Amino acid sequence: MKITLKDGSYKEYAGEMSIIDIAKDISEGLARVACAGKVNGEKKDLRTVISEDCELQILTPSDADGGLSTLRHSCSHVMAQAIKHLFPTAKLAIGPSIDDGFYYDIDFEAPITADDLPKIEEEMKKIIKEDLPIERFELPRAEAIKFMADLEEPYKVELIQDLPEDAIISFYKQGDFTDLCAGPHIMSTKGVGKAFKLLNIAGAYWRGSEKNKMLTRIYATAFAKKEELDAYLTMLEEAKKRDHRKLGRDLGLFMMSDYGPGFPFFLPKGMRLRNALMEYWREIHYKNDYVEISSPVMLNRTLWETSGHWDHYKENMYTTVIDEQDFAIKPMNCPGSILVYQNQPRSYRDLPLRLAECGLVHRHEKSGELHGLMRVRCFTQDDAHIYIRPDQVQDEVTRIVGLINQVYELFGFEYHVELSTRPGNSMGSDEDWEAAENGLKSALEAIGLPYVINEGDGAFYGPKIDFHLVDCLGRTWQCGTIQLDFQLPQRFELEYMGEDGLKHRPIMIHRVCFGSVERFIGILIEHFAGAFPTWLAPVQVKVLPISDKYEEYAKSVQKALLNAGIRVETDLRSEKIGYKIRGAQLEKVPYMLVVGEKEAADGLVAVRSRFAGDEGQKSLDAFIAGIQNEIANRVMRKVEIETENK
Repeated sequence: MKITLKDGSYKEYAGEMSIIDIAKDISEGLARVACAGKVNGEKKDLRTVISEDCELQILTPSDADGGLSTLRHSCSHVMAQAIKHLFPTAKLAIGPSIDDGFYYDIDFEAPITADDLPKIEEEMKKIIKEDLPIERFELPRAEAIKFMADLEEPYKVELIQDLPEDAIISFYKQGDFTDLCAGPHIMSTKGVGKAFKLLNIAGAYWRGSEKNKMLTRIYATAFAKKEELDAYLTMLEEAKKRDHRKLGRDLGLFMMSDYGPGFPFFLPKGMRLRNALMEYWREIHYKNDYVEISSPVMLNRTLWETSGHWDHYKENMYTTVIDEQDFAIKPMNCPGSILVYQNQPRSYRDLPLRLAECGLVHRHEKSGELHGLMRVRCFTQDDAHIYIRPDQVQDEVTRIVGLINQVYELFGFEYHVELSTRPGNSMGSDEDWEAAENGLKSALEAIGLPYVINEGDGAFYGPKIDFHLVDCLGRTWQCGTIQLDFQLPQRFELEYMGEDGLKHRPIMIHRVCFGSVERFIGILIEHFAGAFPTWLAPVQVKVLPISDKYEEYAKSVQKALLNAGIRVETDLRSEKIGYKIRGAQLEKVPYMLVVGEKEAADGLVAVRSRFAGDEGQKSLDAFIAGIQNEIANRVMRKVEIETENK
């Protein structure tokens, strides 16, 4: 058989070979770091035996497409084994790898705390040092259920019972520990290495349902090299300082209430920030030929049935009854936009028709998944629904990509792009989906924008381009999206009069830049650590009189700034000027204007900034002209010296 490798070279073998043996034949060094294989694009266990021609990639921890996740999943088994040694009555649920590590959900007889994590780590080190072979085996359904029942693992029994009748039920054994698992896994516990860390403990309902028991979730991470782990832990420490929930509270931006879990309240300073962001949003949209609309928050069930949301999304929707008819609070803005499109006859000359809407939507998220502004139950989606002719797809997608790129560049975000294809829970014909996916591929390729395929993660009505932006800590956030939709125009029988005098059906593009305005603000809080650029800052200037004698001059400076459209506050507390400056620094105000005898006499202000520290005395008019220019042009001033830690 002929095995074609990733670099295009190939190996030939007279008989069947396991992936790990092929890795050894290529290089003993490769075999030592191998985590899994990819056979004809499908991820496989190293123990998998190959008996026919194929393309093979040996996955190592440096491979973004599966090696590291396999290492982490194997580490989760080591953690579970250590827990069973220390807490024999603990019942295991699930322990998958995730984007930045892994976790295991466990039912403990008595609660554990963060103080128990070092003990678990020490036991894990012993298991790793033993270099236990990790062995895979399969059992028929009845034997598998009995096997786990005998081990007194009820959650595993339930998982097996819910598998399809024809499912292959596999287990992985290492020493005295066996776990139900589809794999893949590395070859022995030693391969997990020393670069792992148990991070924290949280609660998680079994299978994500509030109706089930609350389990203990232990979050952890693992890397191939200690320096990679150290860099990640350093990033986590920095992320804690930037946590938008803490900064949001400290800076008076937003709050949450037990009267409405998942429903954020924006405070006065948060509204200033939000309004500045939305002013920018409206400005760039008007310049790009969008018109803004607003649709109701609640609409009749029949609309949601026509759109497909009632069948495909109802479990996430809030519903009520009015006049004996079912209504739903909108989880998405698109059906309202469609009604606006249908409000009057449309011609080919009207297209593209770009209807923008910052609409408040509500979606039911499970309580355990709520997280500050990042995961909420109501949020404002900066939608646009664009109605186009089939010949306009490429030009319009190119135009949208340019707009989204403009937004992310302003904030200093880099990004990468994924093309998400048809999910299992979808509507529409194969032909329509193929046409939509090919349309987006052609547009991306024409633009020259690199992308990767994200199989099965499209919307239920169409494929989409997702923009994953990267913040200053290297974390990624999925924000912008472009979705090509053939289905809703068909379901609502949308039409336009063509140049030929006949009726035609438009294509619909769903598009967001921020995604959720609330979530984007949360990302900005963490990206800037609350130290927003001047144009976005809730308070742009703080006036600081040296003493009460200069209070009236300080108030006159404040009035002049207000009249110039600058967001300003004055600190009139009877405190020393150093204390006031420190307070303004903690509030992350871009500019402080210190005023005393000389400033009052000569109409000056002594300028201190977050960017350069002491900037010296300036006339008030000169300062106003400078900051107005900075705000109007949305300048991102760089920090020249670190003033906030002094």
